[in-house]
Amino acid sequence: MFITPAYAQAASGASQTDTLLTFLPMIAIFAVFYFMLIRPQQKKAKETRAMLESLEKGNEIVTAGGIVGRITKLTDQYAVVEVANGVEMTVQRGAISQLLPKGTIKSL
Repeated sequence: MFITPAYAQAASGASQTDTLLTFLPMIAIFAVFYFMLIRPQQKKAKETRAMLESLEKGNEIVTAGGIVGRITKLTDQYAVVEVANGVEMTVQRGAISQLLPKGTIKSL
């Protein structure tokens, strides 16, 4: 009564360029995300993995909690860190966030 019937239009053949233009913004957004977010995160993870693998006895480190100490013993998953004279604590290797230059602890 009040609404007029809607009739379907004849299907027109969509060209290849129309399809490409519809996906072009999506491709551009993915490229921006890759170069701005994903790639730098992968690079940082690779650097952290290399730093954790290169740890040795005697290195001065900072843990994720901000504790500064010297490594006295290393295993595959854990490191024993001397935080003061005669005070040692065991931390996971993954909790080590930074490798300090030698002599940093003496200057603190």
